[in-house]
Amino acid sequence: MRVLVVGGGGREHALAWKLLQDDQHLELVAAPGNPGIAALGRCEPVAATDVDALCALATRERFDFVVVGPEAPLELGLVDRLRALDIPAFGPTADAARIETSKRFAKELMLAAGVPTSMARTFTDADAAKAEVRRLGAPVVVKASGIAAGKGVVVAAMTSEAEAAVEAMLVDNVFGAAGAEVLVEEFMSGEELSLFALTDGTHVLPMIAAQDHKRIGEGDTGPNTGGMGAYAPVSIAPAALVDEAVDRVFMPTLRALRDAGCPFTGLLYAGLMLTKDGPRVVEFNCRFGDPETEAILPLLESSLLEPMLAIARGQSIAGTAPLRWKAKASVTTVVAAGGYPASVRKGDAIVLPAAPAGVTVFHSGTHRDADGTLRTAGGRVLAVTALAPTLGAAQQASARYAEHVHFAGRQYRRDIGWRELARSAGAS
Repeated sequence: MRVLVVGGGGREHALAWKLLQDDQHLELVAAPGNPGIAALGRCEPVAATDVDALCALATRERFDFVVVGPEAPLELGLVDRLRALDIPAFGPTADAARIETSKRFAKELMLAAGVPTSMARTFTDADAAKAEVRRLGAPVVVKASGIAAGKGVVVAAMTSEAEAAVEAMLVDNVFGAAGAEVLVEEFMSGEELSLFALTDGTHVLPMIAAQDHKRIGEGDTGPNTGGMGAYAPVSIAPAALVDEAVDRVFMPTLRALRDAGCPFTGLLYAGLMLTKDGPRVVEFNCRFGDPETEAILPLLESSLLEPMLAIARGQSIAGTAPLRWKAKASVTTVVAAGGYPASVRKGDAIVLPAAPAGVTVFHSGTHRDADGTLRTAGGRVLAVTALAPTLGAAQQASARYAEHVHFAGRQYRRDIGWRELARSAGAS
């Protein structure tokens, strides 16, 4: 079987790694890929956003199916184009991808369908948005409606901070077109969870929940990032809560998307806030999340390839057995570049030691020179995942390896999973 993975980050490395775990005879090609994926298969220098070149590559190479990793090519209609060429593709159409690429669309759809979420209003005028900020009071949330690499959300503790976020998005255009429209939302309190579900548009296969760590600093301090680490499983997300999320979040959302004429197939990601009134949706993603994917997939004992291939081929996953999971804990520590998440350093040489048993290193933002030197090439450089019998042991193993990775300006958190460990300590 021949598979094309579109993308070149840690998520795509983890997907490629898992697919090869499921079928060691798989012939894997990635576009553009990265040095980590290059150790698993062939990388083609085609950008994930070059839809014409990707379609030409897929047609020429006759792949059995294509896995689209990032949101940008989904927004650009890559899956639509591939399906028109009769090439099976895992991922939603551009219309269905609006569940992530337009926060306005997602919010309106959720509210109309009765999906539990926060109330919000949408603005293109800065003065009107600031007036709404003052009406709601702090804390309050300001979101860019479009995709902004995980950085278009400001949870403001003061109205002045929220007004500054509105000014930055609508006046200063810090996110370009993605921030030309903003949502001002009521603040929700609680703990956040990331929950993935594979779907054929009607039926779902939920995965185990993970918890992401967005802030750059330990103890969840400092500015937001695309994610500094994740862990799974999460004790506050038992099977009953996952079932509730399927019934109250995933199923009505999928039904609403079908009714809107844009059925969603692929991986639907729900960012949930566990409030005193139950789980409420913070946001949806139309693809696997990063770095949660790197934490979750090494725990998956059953095949990912089989349901993904069925979905890509337009087949039903009704009656598919629930996914099986290893009885271990997983911690992923992101090793980020100097200056991240603001002014990112690139081009620094990386010293990457051999990974010990139980540790897998996924490349997120790396480049290899012609002479073989591995260098930083993005904000999040590596994702170090450790599996162990306990979360504490997994955290220690992940952080210990991250400590031995060297490049100028390296930064990482040593406390991934700290809330879960605090819960465990409180229960003992």
